[in-house]
Amino acid sequence: MSKLTADEIATRSADAMWANDTASKSLGMTLNSVAPGRAVLTLTVEERHTNGHDICHGGYIFTLADTAFAFACNSYNQVAVAQQNSITFVAPGQLGDTLTATATEVHRAARSGVYDATVVNQYGDIIALFRGNSRTLNKTLFEG
Repeated sequence: MSKLTADEIATRSADAMWANDTASKSLGMTLNSVAPGRAVLTLTVEERHTNGHDICHGGYIFTLADTAFAFACNSYNQVAVAQQNSITFVAPGQLGDTLTATATEVHRAARSGVYDATVVNQYGDIIALFRGNSRTLNKTLFEG
């Protein structure tokens, strides 16, 4: 078997995770792209995602950002889990908006990583800013 490139490892890692990610798929998320230390996901805000203020529930925005973070920090075929996450909501997501979360690696060393995710709407307006800290486990997502 030939040695995989970093992009191939990221893709295979994402494929392995996505195959089992019932939560993200059932919420309507789409995995748009993945690369080493980076991932992009989208979610179109439907009625089921809105709260009593008729805007996107913050929990769904957090989940979108957290999912992008998860795919970014798991892009090296090392199982990584969240150690700590925080989010700042900047503007509301509206019914019908397409929200895009882009997570990028800020720092990774030993078993720890720091990732930032920005959630924007279809106009590029920032909806939320997210920071996640990851911790790798002694497991892989796929063999090979």
